Amino acid sequence: MASTLLVQPDTKFIRDVMQSGGGDLKKCYQCATCTSVCELSTESRPFPRKQMVEAQWGLKQPLMADPAVWLCHNCGDCTAKCPRDARPGQVMGAIRGEVIKQYAFPRFMGTLVSSPGALPLLLALPVVILLAIAVWPVHAGPLPGWEFAFMFPQARLETLFFTVGTLVGFAFAVGAVRFLWALRASGADGPILPALAPVLTEIATHRKFSKCTIDKNRYPGHLLVFSGFVGLGVVGTVIGIGTMLGVMHTPLPTFSPFKVFANACALLAFVGAMLLIASRIKNREARTASTYFDWFFLLVLANAVITGILSEALRLAQNQAWMYPVYFVHLTMILALFLYAPYSKFAHLVYRTVALAATWEGRKPLIATQDSGSKETLADDRS
Repeated sequence: MASTLLVQPDTKFIRDVMQSGGGDLKKCYQCATCTSVCELSTESRPFPRKQMVEAQWGLKQPLMADPAVWLCHNCGDCTAKCPRDARPGQVMGAIRGEVIKQYAFPRFMGTLVSSPGALPLLLALPVVILLAIAVWPVHAGPLPGWEFAFMFPQARLETLFFTVGTLVGFAFAVGAVRFLWALRASGADGPILPALAPVLTEIATHRKFSKCTIDKNRYPGHLLVFSGFVGLGVVGTVIGIGTMLGVMHTPLPTFSPFKVFANACALLAFVGAMLLIASRIKNREARTASTYFDWFFLLVLANAVITGILSEALRLAQNQAWMYPVYFVHLTMILALFLYAPYSKFAHLVYRTVALAATWEGRKPLIATQDSGSKETLADDRS
């Protein structure tokens, strides 16, 4: 007697994917155009047609452990070529959001950050923390100078952000380990540590984004935001440690190498964020496909950069009436980025790194390239 495979669809998962950006999922009629035109799809790990089928059927668990979900960068090429306007790229993005919620630690935070109704609470939490730790007691009357430390004691801020950073790092580690276990169970057995260097190099250069043919602003926009944000994170950590050890004092001189580097990184992040926002607003397809999950991270990041630049300008102008309120908003945005990093689109960096490393074979990743107009699978080229 032939065995029968019983498929039990997770209807809630289907609804979640459709509500999170994959609203046109059901339009897909499996023509495979998306997989054919994708420059990143491979013979060994094809996407997004396979993932579209599984999402339509509500097969949540296979998708939660599918590294190909993270090989997709939502270039938009497949969506532009889809004859049914099913938007496979947006469906893949919605699935990635569900993966983050699935492996988030604690899990309820993944649900909160992806919920528009929770936005007031998400913004109120860093405000309350800053008021309780960094500002209390509030200074009355004019301050003795134009240093932010008079209103926001440096030692408190350093303690706060290093503590939050440690907790966020732990949350990221738990989520990454959960995800890695799922990848291993699905057969992705590439060695993680040896693959980290080439994977991080590929992510840092954003080489895959350069393959996008529809939305040309995605590549420079993502690269500038990534470079600027990483640079600000590094210099901020160095300055924080330096002030804690007593070898640095803020505010740094205007032409300090650290200050110049930080300002350059802020400018890069600002230009990148504006490119991405302008691209979404200008492109009707990108605008209508963008979700709350996309906008939350991008707007918090953009506001953090803008208020940081304004804070420095107001301090140099010695405008006490505005410099402290603007700096408080800046700290709120930065703390929000920290607190919600493991549950927002920022988490893509960690999950994509793990997925790429777990599927890395030898010296070559499972990606596709184009040579004289034809696809070649680099994974088949064994050295």
